Amino acid sequence: MKFAKSVFWIASVWGVLVLTPLLFLFDVIGRKDPPPITHPGFYYGFAAVALCWQFVFLVIATNPLRFRPMMPLATLEKFSYATVVYVLFRQGRMHASELTLAGTDLLLGVLFLVAFVKAKQASAAETPPIKFTSLS
Repeated sequence: MKFAKSVFWIASVWGVLVLTPLLFLFDVIGRKDPPPITHPGFYYGFAAVALCWQFVFLVIATNPLRFRPMMPLATLEKFSYATVVYVLFRQGRMHASELTLAGTDLLLGVLFLVAFVKAKQASAAETPPIKFTSLS
């Protein structure tokens, strides 16, 4: 379980460090990468929801066996962002530099899947075998 705890804890801390500045860079992003953002609700909504997911990762890290059912959803969160960035890049709508963060999410998604499998194996190893007794 140490692997799963470490992966989800690292993902949580990394995400908070990367996403929190977005809450303060709304105008800067529009100046450095025009055009300016015209839908602040979408922008701040994305930042807020993504930041909330980092705390979900932290919860999973506290007890990976208990929160194992959340791991596929966490993986989906990582893969969906990586996929969107890749598709937008291929369409010429994002810079190549954005692929770095998407690649990080892709790597974390793969590690989440590994943690999911390892948690299943650990759960099976910790479950005592069922003993059948005769009724006679």
